[in-house]
Amino acid sequence: MHRPPAPGGGRRVDLHVHTLFSDGVLTPEAVVAHALERSLAALAITDHDSVEGVERARIAAGTALELVPGIEVSSTLDGADLHILGYYLDPGDAELTGSLARFREERLRRAQAMVERLRVLGAPVDFDEVLELAGPGVVGRPHVAEALVRAGHVETVDEAFRRFIGARGDAFVQRPAFRPEHAIALIHAAGGVSVLAHPGASLPDLVVEQLAEAGLRGIEVWHPQHGAAAVRRFHALARRLDLLETGGSDYHGWPRGAALGELPVPASVLGPLKQAAGVPG
Repeated sequence: MHRPPAPGGGRRVDLHVHTLFSDGVLTPEAVVAHALERSLAALAITDHDSVEGVERARIAAGTALELVPGIEVSSTLDGADLHILGYYLDPGDAELTGSLARFREERLRRAQAMVERLRVLGAPVDFDEVLELAGPGVVGRPHVAEALVRAGHVETVDEAFRRFIGARGDAFVQRPAFRPEHAIALIHAAGGVSVLAHPGASLPDLVVEQLAEAGLRGIEVWHPQHGAAAVRRFHALARRLDLLETGGSDYHGWPRGAALGELPVPASVLGPLKQAAGVPG
């Protein structure tokens, strides 16, 4: 899909990118190399519940590309998933690393429970293969979905989610509750800036208002799931609630989703984000 250039014709940034340390395809080094090919002004590594790729990406970027340390923390509100992005946080923060270790163990137990349910449903997959697909990263539902594809039970990852491991699937297992306000506090305690990821067209304004009251600092305006009307809505909501505006491709690597740097996220969003984080420049 063709996307318009960044507002004002300036260079783009991509502040929502995954590596193989969560459910992305590429190493941090390969993502940085691709960002340089795409002439991005800045890149944020935002793996799910992991900061393991940040330092490798920073080293690879050197002085050639501005690297924003980040994370995407999974949380739930009234049974619905809400993801909170964190920018310019300290990857070595003790409270953060302790929480991420707990999340990793919870994700592992969840994947095991889904694999057991799939066996009972007559769609068995090899748990060792799920772990192999996760590689060094945090195991998650996309890895179970890919194992279902490999086993021939479904043709696509989307079908795996729809039939088996999505919220309405017979093999779905809910994660232990971790509320978004706790995710916000965790990010802030690590020196970061919290931003609501891909709120989507169906999320009520009231939820964003409640999160803003809990300390949320920004909202992801540009995202592949947001059409023109949603972008306008979140622009207006950000202004009304005095929230920072960010955006990104939610890049995972070919063939999934949008291309790296595809969305028209202007480099001008970095200034307010840095100011909120107390980062020079």
